[in-house]
Amino acid sequence: MYIAMNRFRIKPGHEQDFIEIWRNRESHLDTVPGFISFNLLQGPTSDEYTLMSSHAVWEDKAAFEGWLQSDAFKQAHANAGQKSRKDIYIGPPQFEGFEAVL
Repeated sequence: MYIAMNRFRIKPGHEQDFIEIWRNRESHLDTVPGFISFNLLQGPTSDEYTLMSSHAVWEDKAAFEGWLQSDAFKQAHANAGQKSRKDIYIGPPQFEGFEAVL
């Protein structure tokens, strides 16, 4: 099993905007071999930001890497750089990948 996570720092007051972006996007994940599940997580809030994380579970790292090279990935991220949405983020997302060892 492989877990792929992106951590996002969201400006306070824009949490629901961020959630709606993810709720309304077409991820195409269900069409990719090896995909198991996805969750959007909300973490702690400080004066500076709210921590949010995308959490995807894959059969293995090779399945995740296949997703990165797929047309489904390109389609899911086609609108990721829209200027109108950049004002809710504090910096770029931080990727973290984990392989299950137990």
